[in-house]
Amino acid sequence: MAKKLWVLVFVSCCIAAALQCGKSSTTPTGPGGGGTVDTTFAGGIQPIFTSSCATSTACHQAPGQQGLILSTGQSYALLVNVNSGEEPALKRVRPSKIDSSYIVNKLDGTQTVGAKMPLGGSLSAAKIQLIKRWITAGAPNN
Repeated sequence: MAKKLWVLVFVSCCIAAALQCGKSSTTPTGPGGGGTVDTTFAGGIQPIFTSSCATSTACHQAPGQQGLILSTGQSYALLVNVNSGEEPALKRVRPSKIDSSYIVNKLDGTQTVGAKMPLGGSLSAAKIQLIKRWITAGAPNN
């Protein structure tokens, strides 16, 4: 009887894992939210950078402040596991480590050098939280 139960539990776990693999990379918007938020880099994170950091009036389009260009197609390679220009001991984005990702300090306004980003404004708490979730998830390039 115990062996049958173990087999049933094992099969159930395998089915659950297989079903999870097919799910998209979206998360609920939260209480009162009417949909999902895309947590992928291409669908959720890059659009934040494109609209807030790499516009014609923002700082991180070519050539980019501190050598950081946040335009589509360039931002990931210049962010993840790259030393910060202002704080070289820190990575701009250190996968799975929001506490040692300089971009989080810049967005939260807790940086020791330079100004809070984006200059002259701020991102919504929801957008900053989305960036933190992406970093915590390992900063995948998806």
